[in-house]
Amino acid sequence: MSFSDTRLRVFYAVAKQLSFTRAAEELYLTQPAVTFQIRQLEEHFNTRLFDRHHNRISLTEAGEVVFGYAERILELYRETDKAINEMTGVTRGIVKIGASTTIGEYLFPRILSGYHDNFPNVQIRLSVDNTRLVVRKLEDATIDVGMVEGPVKNKNIVTADCLEDELVVILPPDHPLTKMKEIPLAKFKECPFVSRDEGSGTREVITDLLGQAGLPYDQLNAILELGTTESVKGAVEGGVGVSIVSIVSLRKELKLGTLVARRIKSVPLKREIRFVYQKQKFRTKAVEEFLKFAQTQCQRLSEEMEISIQDSSS
Repeated sequence: MSFSDTRLRVFYAVAKQLSFTRAAEELYLTQPAVTFQIRQLEEHFNTRLFDRHHNRISLTEAGEVVFGYAERILELYRETDKAINEMTGVTRGIVKIGASTTIGEYLFPRILSGYHDNFPNVQIRLSVDNTRLVVRKLEDATIDVGMVEGPVKNKNIVTADCLEDELVVILPPDHPLTKMKEIPLAKFKECPFVSRDEGSGTREVITDLLGQAGLPYDQLNAILELGTTESVKGAVEGGVGVSIVSIVSLRKELKLGTLVARRIKSVPLKREIRFVYQKQKFRTKAVEEFLKFAQTQCQRLSEEMEISIQDSSS
């Protein structure tokens, strides 16, 4: 936490989440510690700030008043931090990032390469969720920046380009289709297909893009559905079938030669990965510097990914 009043920060987190448990997770505190801070604040004001009924809580009238002031006070703390850090030339603080699964597991660690060397006084906290939850956390101010696949329709959310992610067909090295530089759609349709489970963002994109190319998902020869990209890659390596995954997730396999990546002929399978953040929310210097650094890294990674697919197709 920053130099601001711990009790106020704890109260604000509980009021935003309307949950002691989720507030404790957000603040990296135990639930008894959160309860203790709230009790101290209520004793200070000599009034209840939350109504507790069964397993739910809500703000009292006094709690609503404190919440309004807490929001303004914490914003002033952040502005003070930024002003002093800019005067001293030091970037410090915590940057809370929310990312969807593929980004969080495969892309984000590469974006952070060299980050700590440049910003040793900044702590990064990453939470991995689906896109819908990432946007909700932005709205709740639980995170500072999100990284998601595809468009976000929310007038209060600003989007900035990160990179274009390509989805590619993966095959074991001895598969007959590896002899082709690009796979005809009709040939791909005949192959046993290993799919991500229903509800996966990657599956939704694949369904949409293949549908636009004239191949509805229900016409795929889907023989297996799996819950993670790692399990999908393992199944393909084992010869179960072929699949489609993000090129971002294939760095190790392409380098070791355990999988081969191919494009489907005349069917572009691409999606945009974007940074998202609140339009009106004040951003600290640490957040602004993270965005600059990450955008530079994304440009470098875009070039690397193009080289990877070219090498795999040669």
